Amino acid sequence: MKKINGEHAKKMLSECRPEYSFWINNGPIVKSLNELSSGLKGITDVQFTHHLNKEKNDFSKWVNDVIGDAELAEDLKKVKTKTAAIKKINERLEMLKKTAC
Repeated sequence: MKKINGEHAKKMLSECRPEYSFWINNGPIVKSLNELSSGLKGITDVQFTHHLNKEKNDFSKWVNDVIGDAELAEDLKKVKTKTAAIKKINERLEMLKKTAC
C-alpha cells in the first residue's frame, strides 16, 4: 500500500473536469469517487455489467486514468459484483477522507 499525503487525497476526492466525467450507461454522469459510489447504488445489474464484464472494466480504468487512484483501480479489477465495487469504493473514500483532513 502506497502512502498518500493529504493533498493527493484531496485531489482524488475532488470532482474531475466535466469532459472527464464517467457516463454510466443509461444512468448518471459521475464526476467523483463519491458520485461513483452513489451512482452505482442506483443502477441495474444490466447497466453494471455493461461497464464491467470479461472484456472490460470501465470503472477501474476511469478510477486509474481520471481519479489517479491506482490502488483502488487494482481493487476494482478484482470485483465481480456491484455490491463488492461499492464496498471497495466506500472503504477507499473513508481512508481518503481521513487522510485529507
